[in-house]
Amino acid sequence: MAIKVLIVDDSPLIRGLLTEILNVAPDINVIGTAEDPFDAREKIKQLNPDVITLDIEMPRMDGISFLKNLMRLRPMPVVMVSTLTAEGAPATLQALELGAVDYVSKPKNNVAEALTEYQFELHTKIRAAALAKIRSNAERQKAVDSTPHFNASKYTFKSDYILAVGASTGGTEAIKEVVLNLPTHCPPVVVTQHIPPMFSTSFAIRLNNTAAVTVHEACHNQKLEPGHVYIAPGDDHLTIKKTALGYICQLDKGPLINRHRPAVDKLFSSVAQATKGNATGVILTGMGADGAQGLLEMRQAGCPTIAQDEATSVVWGMPGAAVQLNAAQFVEPLNKIAKKALMSACKR
Repeated sequence: MAIKVLIVDDSPLIRGLLTEILNVAPDINVIGTAEDPFDAREKIKQLNPDVITLDIEMPRMDGISFLKNLMRLRPMPVVMVSTLTAEGAPATLQALELGAVDYVSKPKNNVAEALTEYQFELHTKIRAAALAKIRSNAERQKAVDSTPHFNASKYTFKSDYILAVGASTGGTEAIKEVVLNLPTHCPPVVVTQHIPPMFSTSFAIRLNNTAAVTVHEACHNQKLEPGHVYIAPGDDHLTIKKTALGYICQLDKGPLINRHRPAVDKLFSSVAQATKGNATGVILTGMGADGAQGLLEMRQAGCPTIAQDEATSVVWGMPGAAVQLNAAQFVEPLNKIAKKALMSACKR
């Protein structure tokens, strides 16, 4: 059965381009388009799509307002189609908070090579969205409220210890849930999330404004400190290096790995080599297999390793691949991962 897609965008040009690009795939079928949320509401009732692509800026009602109503009344997979700029980042990140599965940039009718890459990305994200686990706002809030309470302030952590986290699809919200449960004296945390360059800064700022720990977009040669989280900038690989002064962040624009820069595999591999077992690896929701091999390297180096379970993952691609490789020592629901990671970093 082909994946049924409804395109919601006020631009006839964008609706036409998206339809043309999606219908190239044999397993994807655009069953309709809508010019605004009011039109979309009727088309959803009539056509019962599997996935919606949703513009953010539209007349009569913006995409964020429509998404809020949709996730409350009829939760379903949504891929945001937005302008990937620094100015547009907060709205797109808000859409992910509200339950959108993923986002892509607006298509551009330009050179064939760029259009081919865009086609691959859009097809991949529509397929992932069709398989994603979608929860209503109430269900997601209930999951947060049911997080087991633990007093992390009483923990004493090993010195020179690191927590390394990797994620992709659904990862911004999963990372947030983990980070919000970290105490101010926790080991340094390094994070690779597949994210565009103009979004990583906004993501770090949003996390820093809500977490007890201090969250940075990582800088080259930045020293890792307890109680701080370092997020890989979009379009830069993040690795760590041990020096006489302690661990430092290293950034580079080396080749894409698993079609990604930053890549989780590269971060985990560097942590395995630099810490010699004095770290915990965590792989969260995401499509593909990036991070699975790196997590295996961490486990083989003596590091405790944790994968998010299938039931709480938006897409169980990356953690599922890690489990298949026997790279994950523990498989945990999202609301128990912070505690598990912290316990593994405790002095015995």
